[in-house]
Formats: sequence, structure tokens, C-alpha cells
Amino acid sequence: MSTSSSASPRFDLPEADAFTRPYWDAAAEGQLLIRSCGRCGKAHHYPREFCPHCWSEDVAWQRASGHATLYTWSVVHRNDLPPFGARVPYVAAVVDLAEGPRMMTEIVDCAEGELRIGMALEVRFRDVGEGTVVPVFRPRAAP
Repeated sequence: MSTSSSASPRFDLPEADAFTRPYWDAAAEGQLLIRSCGRCGKAHHYPREFCPHCWSEDVAWQRASGHATLYTWSVVHRNDLPPFGARVPYVAAVVDLAEGPRMMTEIVDCAEGELRIGMALEVRFRDVGEGTVVPVFRPRAAP
């Protein structure tokens, strides 16, 4: 959580560290990164220094395609933590990335009634301020 002397505490800003810095730097450049295992070949997200599938430490950053499908969602109508209250309603979701891992995110540019399990999504990036950019997803345009 980040604070500034003239503003309310922020609960939407991740705390990047030396390990996750490549992820956040890539997001700021409009790229989604995930981790991939050199031993078993499986990708995973959230970023970890080991493979959660085979426990190998032979993992590296991989650029994701940015394509996903909607696994589940919930429309949030009330959130008292700043700045989420100003964003309601919003769609909190879990998506299946094309590379395999599931990821928690937000769905944007889509009316609540249009959401469907399995719908095709694509990544976009939201600047949340203080130099932080986060991945969000929207419906993918037909090819």
C-alpha cells in the first residue's frame, strides 16, 4: 500500500520488489509477462521463483499473448477501500490465459449483461497512477 501526505491511502497499488520489477516494467510498456518452467514447460501466474507444478527453480519470464477466456466473474457494487469506491460498479474476474495459467483481473469495456463464461478476451493496461500500470481484460474483437 502506498500513501502520500495529501491523499487517502491507496489499496490498489502493488508493491513491486526486485523479483517482480520485470513484470511491472513490462506492463508499463503494454506487455503481459508470465513465468514459464524450463523443466516441465508449464507456465504459471502469479510470478514465483519456482515452478508450482514440478518445484523446479528453472523458471524464466515469458511474454504472454494477451489472449484469455473468461472463467468467472463478480460485479462489485460496493467497496469502501480507496480508490475502489469511486470505480463501482466494476467486474472482478478470473481469466484463463491462452498459455494456461489463471489470473485475477478486471473486465473493462463490457456491459454486465454481455459477460459469458468462455468469452474471448484480450489484455489492455490501465494506468492507476503513481507510475503503476496494471493488466485488465476486455472482450476480444473478432479476427
